[in-house]
Amino acid sequence: MSAESRALQVKLDWVDSVAVLTVGGEVDAASAPELQSGIEDALGHAPALLVVDLSGVRFFGSAGLSVLLFAVEAAGGLRVVASAQVRRPIEVTGLDGVIEVYETVHDALNSEVA
Repeated sequence: MSAESRALQVKLDWVDSVAVLTVGGEVDAASAPELQSGIEDALGHAPALLVVDLSGVRFFGSAGLSVLLFAVEAAGGLRVVASAQVRRPIEVTGLDGVIEVYETVHDALNSEVA
């Protein structure tokens, strides 16, 4: 796998007042600060809700879990879209008890507030 395909890509879009941060590549100790920076940028615009789409992430390490914890504490509302390889570490660590995890961005955007 090339370094370019492992590189983290972070893109911020808006759906009404909801920030949707789409992430691709690998989230590890080296790239986690870039993910956190993207989250901080999104939160700087005071979204009603932050959706972090990790469905394009192929590797999600413990540093990524730390960034999600930061996001939960910093955001008024956080929803995560996760593939199986991202969902597993979230569930194993019990973070799925604090983070709302969805299969698609559509589901995350259209879910009723719990």
